[in-house]
Amino acid sequence: MPQLALDAATLTYDDEGPRESEAIPLVFLHGWTADRHRWDHQMAHFAPRRRVIRLDLRGHGESRGSGARTIDDLATDVLTLLDHLKVDRFVPVGHSMGGMIAQTIALAHPERVERMVLVNSISKMTYSRGRGLLMAASTLVPFKLFVAANIQRAFAPGHPREEIRSYIGASAATPREVVMTLYGAMRAFDVLDRVPEIAAPTLLVHGYHDVQLPVAQMLRMAKAYPDAVVRILDAGHELPVEKPAELTSVLDRFLNSGD
Repeated sequence: MPQLALDAATLTYDDEGPRESEAIPLVFLHGWTADRHRWDHQMAHFAPRRRVIRLDLRGHGESRGSGARTIDDLATDVLTLLDHLKVDRFVPVGHSMGGMIAQTIALAHPERVERMVLVNSISKMTYSRGRGLLMAASTLVPFKLFVAANIQRAFAPGHPREEIRSYIGASAATPREVVMTLYGAMRAFDVLDRVPEIAAPTLLVHGYHDVQLPVAQMLRMAKAYPDAVVRILDAGHELPVEKPAELTSVLDRFLNSGD
């Protein structure tokens, strides 16, 4: 379990797959309160054929530390790790908040992004009335209840309850400071006006039943991308674990289309 020490933080990561492969490395970025194991299915599929990297973001999973207050801060952590691993050009695959990190990197360092994949992610958060009420109530309810409400509604109807409970427990183990600070960072994230600057071919994959970041918001973003492919699957907000095989298949086709 390799780790990289940063200022006031330690990043835990996995770096697998053949170094001699000519395929551009994939870098998987998980979402808010999640961890790198969201990508287990994709790692198992791609690692035999190409270099694949994933990490627990600062304060998440087996990484430690706080201090990241913005999406830019998390993007800096990712680039620091990739510099340490001597990875220059890569394909970021970001889920939810991880997709915000991917877009931030693509805008700041377009020369490093070969292609990009955004899973259940958007360029600007817009809130429904219900979401706005939940956000307003977040400072008034116990922390674990706030986390549970967010994770519960992230899954499409009918997803196994035991599995949802396990994800709620893992999310609630994320330090409160990290959870609430990065919740604010996602609310403040807005690069929608800059999306036309992203020239890298981009795959936008979304769950039809996503109520956290509804499909309509993703489609609004998709129209601004110069070179985008859109795929909508029968899932909620947690596509990597709700429909892992289907997501992997969509990723595979998109990546192979550039070979």
